[in-house]
Amino acid sequence: MTIDRTAVDRGLVLPVMEAFYTIQGEGFYQGHAAYFIRLGGCDVGCVWCDVKESWDADSHPLYTVEQIVRKASEEAAGKLVVLTGGEPLMYNCQPLTDALRKAGFQVNIETSGAHPLSGAFDWICLSPKKFKPAVPEIFGKANELKVVVYNKADFAWAEELAQKVDKDCRLYLQPEWSKSAKLMPLLVEYVKNNPKWRVCVQIHKYMDIP
Repeated sequence: MTIDRTAVDRGLVLPVMEAFYTIQGEGFYQGHAAYFIRLGGCDVGCVWCDVKESWDADSHPLYTVEQIVRKASEEAAGKLVVLTGGEPLMYNCQPLTDALRKAGFQVNIETSGAHPLSGAFDWICLSPKKFKPAVPEIFGKANELKVVVYNKADFAWAEELAQKVDKDCRLYLQPEWSKSAKLMPLLVEYVKNNPKWRVCVQIHKYMDIP
């Protein structure tokens, strides 16, 4: 089938790397059943990214919004959807979020914030990256700030980011997975001394699930 590229630009058709029903392993909704929609394409380029295969949007099949929502409705017993990537805000997410909410889903997003916000979301997890800064206007809209700690300098950077979000935004520090054994003691001590933060671990990796 030939896809009109303007349909992609309008968010009516999107590249989907994978979609699956599992347990949310990170952040405020940790432990909740959730249907993940991972869009292909990312221009942030984190060196420690564990889904680098998502970066090339052209390597992933295109699906219409209707197809994506139908699959979610068929495969997910729960009504929580997490839009992730890649970087989902590379696309106009409004048509997809409108359709998901119309189908009865709560719609969350996990984003670096490197692109302007599009779409209607019930919960925004903002996880900025040094490789491509977040756009300023997204900080005030974040419900959750999740900072991945890769080295000691990231604590100071996390504090700079925390100054930009609203006072009700939840603050999380998450060790980069490959360095978690070394970093976890540092995170524990930091949060003990700075209790506005919470330690975030990727429980899905300990559970050996997607």
